[in-house]
Amino acid sequence: MDKTPRIWCGPARWKKRAVTFLLLSVLATAQTNTSAPEIEAADIGNGITLHYVEAGTGTPVVFIHGSLSDGGYWADQLGPFAQHYHAIAYSRRYNFPNTNPARPGYSAVTDAEDLAALIQALHLEKAVVVGHSYGALTALFLAARHPQLVRAVVLAEPPAVSLLNDLPGDEHTRGKAMFDDIQRRMVKPMQQAYRKGNGEEGIRIFIDYVFNDPQAWDRMSQTSREHTLRDGHEWDVMMTTGTLFPTITPREVQKIGAPVLIMQGANTYPFLIAIEQELGRLLPKSKTVVYPDAGHQMWMQDPQACRKDVEKFLANQGIQ
Repeated sequence: MDKTPRIWCGPARWKKRAVTFLLLSVLATAQTNTSAPEIEAADIGNGITLHYVEAGTGTPVVFIHGSLSDGGYWADQLGPFAQHYHAIAYSRRYNFPNTNPARPGYSAVTDAEDLAALIQALHLEKAVVVGHSYGALTALFLAARHPQLVRAVVLAEPPAVSLLNDLPGDEHTRGKAMFDDIQRRMVKPMQQAYRKGNGEEGIRIFIDYVFNDPQAWDRMSQTSREHTLRDGHEWDVMMTTGTLFPTITPREVQKIGAPVLIMQGANTYPFLIAIEQELGRLLPKSKTVVYPDAGHQMWMQDPQACRKDVEKFLANQGIQ
C-alpha cells in the first residue's frame, strides 16, 4: 500500500470537474494543504481497506459522500463540525484513494455493511451518520440493518428509488411511472454500456438522463469529462455485477427508530422530491428541511445553512 501522506482539500480550493446530481457530487483535484488532517486507513476485514480523515472529539459524526466522488467532498465541513464533534469523512469502497478488489454484488447495501464494519473498527460505538445522495442511501440501509450503531441520521436526498413503487393513494401511478422510466431509460442502458466495457457511454447515459438533455455530456468540457471518468470505478463494478438502486421496503424504513433529518433542495429532480416526501411519511422520528434556493447539491449551494440545520437537529436530540 502507498504510505505517502495525502490530504483532502475543501471544495472552495478544488478545480470543479463536472455538473452534478443525484449520485453525482462536486468533484475536485486534491492539492497540498498542511492544515488539513492526513488520510488514514482502516482494515475492516475481508480484504477491504477504507481511507478516512478525522478531527475533533466527542460524539462521532460520520460523513458519507455520493457516487463519482470521495471523502474530500466533506473537507470544508470537517473543521466546523470538529469544533463540537468527532468528525469523520471516509471514502466508500471503490472511491479514491481506496484500491479494493472488485467483487460482485456491490450496492449501497455493501456500503452499509462496510460502514458498520468501519464504525466498529474505529470503536465509535454509536455514531451520527450524515449522507448525501448515494451516501444517504448507504446511511438509510445502515439505520435499517444496524440500528445499534446509529444515534441519529441525516439524509440529503437518498435515491431510494424502490420506494417509488409504493407511493400511496393518487401518487401510486405517478411513482410507478417514474420508477419504470428510470429503469428503462437510465439503469438498463447504463448496464448494457458497462457490460460492453464502455464506461464513458454509461456515464453519458446517466448525465443526459438526469439533466433531460441528450447533449449534456457533450457540453461538458474535456477536462470535466476526463475527471468524471477517472472517478467512475465504482460503477465499473456496480453496473456489471451489482445493483445501482437496491430495494428497501416501506416496512424496513418504518422500523428505523433513530431520529432522522431529511434535507431537500427545492429545485431538485421530481422523483427525488417524491422519494423525500415518502421518507418523511414513513420515518417515525423525522423532520424535513427544504432549501429554497438549492437543488440536489444543497451542501455545496448552501453549506452554512446545511451545517446549522444539522447542528440544531443534533442539539434538539440532546447530542453534543
